Amino acid sequence: MLIAFAVFVVVTLGVLGAYAALSRLPDVMKRRQLDRRLREVSAQAAATATTSASSVVTRQAAGLTQDFDRIAARTRGGAWLGRLIEQSGIRTSPAAMVMYTVASATALGLVGAVVTHQWWAPVAGAVVGLPLPLAWLLRQRSVRMSRFEEQFPEALDLLSRAIRAGHAFQTAMSMVADELPAPVGTEFKKTFEQQNFGLPLRDALNAMIERIPIIDVRFFVTAVLIQRETGGNLSEILDNLSHVVRERFKILRQVRVHTAHGRFTGYVLLALPAALAIALSFINPEHMNVLFRSSMGQTMLIGAVVMQTFGYLWIKRVIKIEV
Repeated sequence: MLIAFAVFVVVTLGVLGAYAALSRLPDVMKRRQLDRRLREVSAQAAATATTSASSVVTRQAAGLTQDFDRIAARTRGGAWLGRLIEQSGIRTSPAAMVMYTVASATALGLVGAVVTHQWWAPVAGAVVGLPLPLAWLLRQRSVRMSRFEEQFPEALDLLSRAIRAGHAFQTAMSMVADELPAPVGTEFKKTFEQQNFGLPLRDALNAMIERIPIIDVRFFVTAVLIQRETGGNLSEILDNLSHVVRERFKILRQVRVHTAHGRFTGYVLLALPAALAIALSFINPEHMNVLFRSSMGQTMLIGAVVMQTFGYLWIKRVIKIEV
């Protein structure tokens, strides 16, 4: 029974992961194309400026092993992990994340070996525990990015009001850093301190894009850099950008409300067979053992997994609305 349930979970997660990757690939390609266009516009605006050679040296906090952190920073995977840690706002290091990953895989492998004396149990436990720290880090990053998106229109409004009142743009960023909570206040504080310590404003804003890879932030940085080179009413630009961001959030919330019934239907239909199988295993184990041990029962289980997965993916496709 445990083997069949493990196969059910692994196959379901694999199919859902493949569908998520294929469904999000067009959006990712469009976003990359838009990001590339915005970078070209930003580069063209910055090419006409006479920037100084000043720079600010950024030092990362020392992790559990400084040598490992330095080696990891030189590799592509280590640099990606360090950038992910910075975007998630978690005070840790790549070395610590590797140690957490090894500890998680070892712990779940030992649990599998203790609970069941099958040879595959430690391997399955280690495979399940290996991506858990990275999944938690990605979840923290997603939550932080979502909170930043919700607070970003308030930051734009505060910037616009401060500029309209006669303050300089750098002073307006300092006001945003002092008045708004994390993560918006934290990120604007980092940007303000970088340019205040000698880093050119263009480089400080580009560093903000690296820390917050959101399309609204790239629009904001591009608008500020173009305005500083060509002139214009920056407060009006920020007001328009704030209005666009708020309207987009309003549409997204309306879409989630209208598709809530379909989403919960998919969740219930996907979880109901597994939950019912577990409940019947405790109520009448002999009756369920026939389904798990006989060849016909195993074939029926595989067919149920495939049909349930395709049904859930079809529901996801029906309720998906492009905004």
